[in-house]
Amino acid sequence: MLQTPGLMENKDGVVGSLLQVLLHSLSCNQSSQFLQNCLATQRAIVCKNFARVKMQVTMSLASLVGTSESMSEESLRRSLCTILAYSELDSNMQGSSLHQQVKELVVNLHTILSDTVRMKSYKRDPEMLVDLMYRIAKGYQTSPDLRLTWLQNMARKHAERDNHAEAAHCMVHGAALVSEYLAMLEDKTYLPVGSVSFERISGNVIEESAVSDDILSPDEEGICSGSFFSETGLVGLLEQAANLFSMAQMFEAVNEVYKILIPIHEAHRDIKKLATLHGKLQQAFEKISMQDTKRMFGTYFRVAFYGEKFEGLDGHEFVYKEPSITKLPEISHRLEAFYGLRLGNAVVKVIKDSSSVDHSKLEADKAYIQITFVEPFFERYEAKDRRTHFDKSYNLRRFMFDTPFTLDGRPHGELNKQFKRKTVLTTSHAFPYVKTRINVVHKEENVLSPIEVAIEDMQNKTQELVFATNRDPPDPKRLQMVLQGSIGTTVNQVCLNNEYTMYLALNQYISKWNGYFFYFFF
Repeated sequence: MLQTPGLMENKDGVVGSLLQVLLHSLSCNQSSQFLQNCLATQRAIVCKNFARVKMQVTMSLASLVGTSESMSEESLRRSLCTILAYSELDSNMQGSSLHQQVKELVVNLHTILSDTVRMKSYKRDPEMLVDLMYRIAKGYQTSPDLRLTWLQNMARKHAERDNHAEAAHCMVHGAALVSEYLAMLEDKTYLPVGSVSFERISGNVIEESAVSDDILSPDEEGICSGSFFSETGLVGLLEQAANLFSMAQMFEAVNEVYKILIPIHEAHRDIKKLATLHGKLQQAFEKISMQDTKRMFGTYFRVAFYGEKFEGLDGHEFVYKEPSITKLPEISHRLEAFYGLRLGNAVVKVIKDSSSVDHSKLEADKAYIQITFVEPFFERYEAKDRRTHFDKSYNLRRFMFDTPFTLDGRPHGELNKQFKRKTVLTTSHAFPYVKTRINVVHKEENVLSPIEVAIEDMQNKTQELVFATNRDPPDPKRLQMVLQGSIGTTVNQVCLNNEYTMYLALNQYISKWNGYFFYFFF
């Protein structure tokens, strides 16, 4: 029979009080007879509840790994070996389940210590560090307590680097994990029914539904025993997520989080809390109306690694999310400096263009990094639903970049010889996510002919013109800049090249907008 969170919390309180009494007794001067009886009592209690103790100890160490800079792995390893040796020598433990559980605990803690060593090696590489923490958290998919601990560790690391959106998504994933557990205990209509209830915040969160009935039994001793696996814990995680989304200026996501929180407080008739939440919602919507186009949600780059020097990264492509307005030279300098320090400045080479890389032309003893600015890409049907600035900056999985080229190998040439390759990348998860770089899982390319390149340039200029003329209040400088780079140069170049076919096609396109231009210019 499943235990309700209230009963489990009461049980934890009783056990905790008993252990406090025993520990206090052991700290006082007592007779030998009392100490023997006290230790026997402590052993009896631990034997009755060791699965929970094992989980709590493992969670505590996992939390230290993610936060402590001064933890000595060597000292802890010696301590674990000593514990294991004592368990082997204790005749009273032989043949009991406690002996086997102690061995399992020591193995778990050794695994965490191995993760600690790996994390320290990536201390100065934030992307690799978070990737490692992500893999560790994923490895605990069937152990909700430990997965939640590592998600919280990741959130702290992101917060240290002011990656508030990523920290918020770590909390959302944690809340979804807790809701999966609560939904298995009892049916409360005001609680989320599991990770599916969080899909409006992020489609990525559905991966937390992997913890289902066939994997997890909440009534199993030691499972989901942490304080966050309760209704109060769920509310705490959601409130942290909302605060982090607000710091990231993603106020629309704050609204979605509150849609889950408000029914919980309504069910408990918590009027003061409801008043506070609705007040924060009002502030969020006011900020949206005042700052919509002024908010910066990040800049994206495709980063590809080539060369055996990169080991596991060789041949892999990622999309990196960088803060606010990050220029290409900034991320190039950062990555070149970091990997130069790690592999040697003479070894690391940055590929300056976005052309396809010919592996046969790369030097075997070099490490190559190719960095390209990319923009979010939407199909026409998708763009219709992404009307606001936030819509165009959230839940992003597809990105595009252009590569100009000519058939003779040059990147740029005359208008009638200028081709363009449009590359669309698809990532495994949508941005923002619990990490700032996501691997590319699919790539598609489309080559535009010179006439198509010219028409696309005209379309882009037209869109810029529409945007400049519709600004409120009007911006004459912006309009002048757009007009200076408008259609005149392109049409004149076509005429000079005497490319009659192209000229007719462009002329036909321009005539379509002739009335439009006349209206605004004259």
